[in-house]
Amino acid sequence: MPIQKVEKIWMNGKLVDWDDAKVHVLTHALHYGSGVFEGIRAYETNKGTAIFRLTDHMKRLERSARIYLMELPYSVEELVRATKETIRVNNLKSCYIRPIAFRGYGEMGLNPLQAPVDVAIAVWPWGAYLGEEGIKHGIRAMISSFHRIDPNSLPPVAKATGQYINSILAKIEAIFGGYDEAILLDSRGFVSEGSGENIFVIKDGIIYTPSTASSILEGITRDTVMKTAVDMGYQVIERDLVRSDLFLADEVFCTGTAAEITPIREIDKRFIGEPGPITRKLQGKFYAIVRGEEEKYMHWLEFV
Repeated sequence: MPIQKVEKIWMNGKLVDWDDAKVHVLTHALHYGSGVFEGIRAYETNKGTAIFRLTDHMKRLERSARIYLMELPYSVEELVRATKETIRVNNLKSCYIRPIAFRGYGEMGLNPLQAPVDVAIAVWPWGAYLGEEGIKHGIRAMISSFHRIDPNSLPPVAKATGQYINSILAKIEAIFGGYDEAILLDSRGFVSEGSGENIFVIKDGIIYTPSTASSILEGITRDTVMKTAVDMGYQVIERDLVRSDLFLADEVFCTGTAAEITPIREIDKRFIGEPGPITRKLQGKFYAIVRGEEEKYMHWLEFV
């Protein structure tokens, strides 16, 4: 999806013009994937622009950096303030937010510890990642031939830039196969996640989702859905899932900051159907929360 240019990007403590937000060609992260990032959304509400679970996202950014022994030069609180400032200066009512911390220019080679750590925050308008039709009617997915990264190869709990080449391979394979999205299995053969989303399966009124043992990223939207589903009276179970659990499900959907809650109507030419009643209820609850219509969950909204 094309990026829509805005006025300013926050880089290393300063707001710079969009076109001047550049890095050197010998930046360490460009060569080795040594960066960590987040995807966050801000929504327009009746009380003003609100960023959904901003602090939780920045805490995960800090955890990802810690796993890679990357010391962030800014605190979570400073990054929260910088995000709000960047949205304000660009006069956006709703937007996608991309914070990134990466090892910068100055060192080359596999020992990254002396490279400087640069931090940037960009914001821009962005619609439904998997399309408005996908939100309404569901997407078509395939099980990828590429396995999700193994925890003893790369830590899936970290949202690191270089790790996403695994997802890119799966995504391209799905597109070439005529599908909207890929679903990856873990190294054991159990369902892991989509190329950039967590997976949920509904069977006989019970909601299932893979656990962290299946090499998933612990998604913020995943956590949101699990907590709100329990509050709505549903049983949510984390367990290993096999591909036939997907084929025989009553409903399947994926979650992510970009994807929000996107139903899956078909997997490997097995037709699951139009979005089901539980998926629709969860979608409705999610959008009510992010738009500031649910008082119980207002603590998840951080107003600009």
